[in-house]
Amino acid sequence: MQLAIKLVFAQVGIDQILDNGAATSQSIAEGWDKQWLDLLQNNTSNNLYGALTNLGIFFAVGTLLFFMIQFLKDLISYEYTRPISALIWPFIVVVLLSNSGNGSILSNLTLGVRNFLNTVNQQVVVSADADKIYQQALNMSVAEEVAGSLLRPCQSLTGGQQSQCFVKAAEKVNVLWQKYREIYGNKSWINRLQTKVDNIRYGTGIVSETSFNSLLGSTVQTSIKNFLVSLQYAFQNLIEATMLLIAVLGPIAVGGSLLPVAGKPIFAWLTGFLSIGIAKISFNIIAVLTAAVIVNGPGQNANVDPDLMWFIIFLGILAPILSLLVAAAGGFAVFSAISSTASLVKERI
Repeated sequence: MQLAIKLVFAQVGIDQILDNGAATSQSIAEGWDKQWLDLLQNNTSNNLYGALTNLGIFFAVGTLLFFMIQFLKDLISYEYTRPISALIWPFIVVVLLSNSGNGSILSNLTLGVRNFLNTVNQQVVVSADADKIYQQALNMSVAEEVAGSLLRPCQSLTGGQQSQCFVKAAEKVNVLWQKYREIYGNKSWINRLQTKVDNIRYGTGIVSETSFNSLLGSTVQTSIKNFLVSLQYAFQNLIEATMLLIAVLGPIAVGGSLLPVAGKPIFAWLTGFLSIGIAKISFNIIAVLTAAVIVNGPGQNANVDPDLMWFIIFLGILAPILSLLVAAAGGFAVFSAISSTASLVKERI
């Protein structure tokens, strides 16, 4: 769930900025999808994933010695029951690391899990964000900064020059309001912001610093909002990069799973992969629920003028931290469940 929002409008029109922002977000999403396919499915004999698969095979061959030592020890101590059940691991490793050049079974399974997590994430976003609540809240938070970047230069002018400056700035801002109405409908928060801009535009005399700050805030606050909005986009892309990193390290985890230890590396690898998926889903749930509070509360009241700086701080800093904590707790539960299940299966076989 991404929506590119830029606050610089000096060189191109606002409508172009919004359209280019949406196209950029779509392009980034498609770029990640292509990167996954290029690494895990296309020509895996010669790419990075193929090299790591060969490394995983090397680890598997190396750890096979330790596996055989433990196998013979168990064969002497437990007769045949446990050693026979342990033979399933070499079989699993060989099957998962078999690379045909168009993706191994492991890479296809990894892509399948990633697609499943993305489907669940998309269902969460679509069901909870049916009215584009997240985008509304984010645009509500930064729209004043957008208007401010256009109106602020007029403050230092006087008389007719200031009036002409307001007219030109208002024409650009009106394009923004029109775009918002085309996307979200005639919302109260759009009318409220337009009214505030019109009050400054049609006011008489010199507009005071207090009047400007009530709408625009300070330039420092604008810079902070820019940074925090970029920070939450960076976090979403970091999640994608981390999932891809863990995915390509899968062959090494599989190759090391022949070590005679209780906690198999493949379990830790799978837990990490699922944990990042949980973090991604958790962040979007937190963002949408918080946005709903804003849009369905002060966003519906044209007479309320909320300071939404807290929402930007929440999205840029607190929501990523909270989603990672939830993912860590969920990952611990998943690892415990997988380990317990594996032990139970081993005892029953």
